Amino acid sequence: MPIAFTRGLSPTFAACELTHLDRKPIDLDRAAAQHAAYEAALSRAGFDVVRLPDLPTHADAVFVEDTAIILGEHAIITRPGAPSRRPEADSTAQSLATRFTVHRLTRGRLDGGDVLRIGDKIYVGQSRRTDCAGIVNLAGLAGRLGYEVIEVPHEHCLHLKTGATYAGVDDQGRDVVLVNPDWIDPNVFEDVFLVPSAPGEDFGANALKAGDRLIYPSAYPRTAERLRMLGFQVDEVDIGELEKAEAGLTCMSLIAD
Repeated sequence: MPIAFTRGLSPTFAACELTHLDRKPIDLDRAAAQHAAYEAALSRAGFDVVRLPDLPTHADAVFVEDTAIILGEHAIITRPGAPSRRPEADSTAQSLATRFTVHRLTRGRLDGGDVLRIGDKIYVGQSRRTDCAGIVNLAGLAGRLGYEVIEVPHEHCLHLKTGATYAGVDDQGRDVVLVNPDWIDPNVFEDVFLVPSAPGEDFGANALKAGDRLIYPSAYPRTAERLRMLGFQVDEVDIGELEKAEAGLTCMSLIAD
């Protein structure tokens, strides 16, 4: 059974790091309920949902994707761009060591949310959270595992996967990338079919491929319809409260399939 690693919401979640959004009040009970519904969607998709240890004093700990990159039987532990988040990566490393061969980045800054894998290509966003040194370090490690790393500069959103995600293979056999072309240059992606997020749905380019379906934010119905027209099974969930912390669907899990 494929595994989705998650981590519970910290009681300090409202004090999360913010880069592009203004801080707004967060209803912690509602956010926790939305996170539970997200985990339920992963279970519906056929995943064994494994909770990593809670980190109650780390506001951003629920965004577990930023702390590791899973590549088959290997896990590369990142160096999150916000120094306050480095202990999260240490906790993730300890938990994954029993299941994967663990490697660690030792230089630069890199958030897992900036890492988008399509086959043997790994697109990495250079952002406020991920720098050139971190990308070079990842390229060395991933290269030895058979992956090519491609740098993607961006500045209009938090992470690369805030504005572009891999949706999977459509009903015509094409690899599909969902993208907000105002935030991420679509021309960087090779040999894929590009689907732009609908006008007015700027955050609609973040979808989580989970087995044979897509978990998708319910706030972007026109983009969801575009995906359904390509043959994707879309499971919509509400993450509105979590989005106040610059959350995306992908950032709240580590997928091992």
